[in-house]
Amino acid sequence: MPETSLDDHPAVDPAHFRRTMGRFTSGVTVVTTVDGEHVHGMTANGFLSVSLEPPLVLVSLGHRSRMAGLLRRTGRYAVSVLAGDQQDHSRHFAGQPVPGLRPEFHHHDGFAFLDGALSHIGCDVVEVHPAGDHLLFLGRVTRLSYSDVEPLVFFTGSYRALH
Repeated sequence: MPETSLDDHPAVDPAHFRRTMGRFTSGVTVVTTVDGEHVHGMTANGFLSVSLEPPLVLVSLGHRSRMAGLLRRTGRYAVSVLAGDQQDHSRHFAGQPVPGLRPEFHHHDGFAFLDGALSHIGCDVVEVHPAGDHLLFLGRVTRLSYSDVEPLVFFTGSYRALH
């Protein structure tokens, strides 16, 4: 297969790209890292499972985001997959503070997991790859837990429920 450069293709309108990619239904996560005594978190839907053996997951973060800088420094992250009743948490960690919301975390092995989430995945960063305007943080999973509650789902720019 011939190799092509990213620059070899015609320009794609960013707004059209966003609308098209919004047709991919995803779960919603909050990625956290602990830096000293502080827990830092951000909402992210750029998350996926990469490998079973070894257990690897990936989070995609804007290269200029505060979280990308923090992960480079701490070398660890936790992913909390949000439950159906955690829309306010998603908004809060996406930079839209929700009055009166005080997120609670529980700590295990140096990870901060959001209380009430559907699942928790703790990772040590093993590789960082540049990809356009994002950085891909490949993490080796060292801690897992889950519960059987409904997930928070995101589709075409809004939250949805599974039926």
